[in-house]
Amino acid sequence: MQTFLISTATVALAEMGDKTQLLAILLATRFRKPLPIILGILVATLANHFLAALVGHGVAELLDSPAFRIAVAIGFIAMGLWTLVPDKIDDDELKAPSNAGVFLSTTIAFFLVEMGDKTQIATVALGAQFGANLTDVALVTLGTTLGMMLANVPAVLLGEALVKRVPLKLMRAIAAALFVGLGLWMLGAALQWW
Repeated sequence: MQTFLISTATVALAEMGDKTQLLAILLATRFRKPLPIILGILVATLANHFLAALVGHGVAELLDSPAFRIAVAIGFIAMGLWTLVPDKIDDDELKAPSNAGVFLSTTIAFFLVEMGDKTQIATVALGAQFGANLTDVALVTLGTTLGMMLANVPAVLLGEALVKRVPLKLMRAIAAALFVGLGLWMLGAALQWW
């Protein structure tokens, strides 16, 4: 359960003000059909984060050593610092087939924009840290997907009104503190293991 909860909290906070959240708002204002947008985000996130957690699990299995654990911990600390940098979305990142439906457009756009994003990299790191077996990989995937949905469903439903009311700078600071805290905790554990 710890794996699921940490994964959920990490991604929910990291997603605040992230480019995929901005994409969710853009899609909501562009298409005005919340259900297919939400379902597209869900499908894209499940696929993307399962692959990311699986990569993290595979890498951790190959490199299970104190040095690797220290590298993952430092990666979390770096993610925390990166989280402080606001994201913006470029119009060319929203390329989807023009004749596709809202669901397919959202699924494709979200999957592609999430590639190399903070939350995807965090999912790889969570998979490396907590993905001891495929059940744990599934828990990381479900947790990070829930975190993504907790951040993006309100963005789809409330659109720009949400951005104006939620202090994204504060949310980024909380997310950064969470990443750095997790990184320091993992670093301490790795140094004790060494």
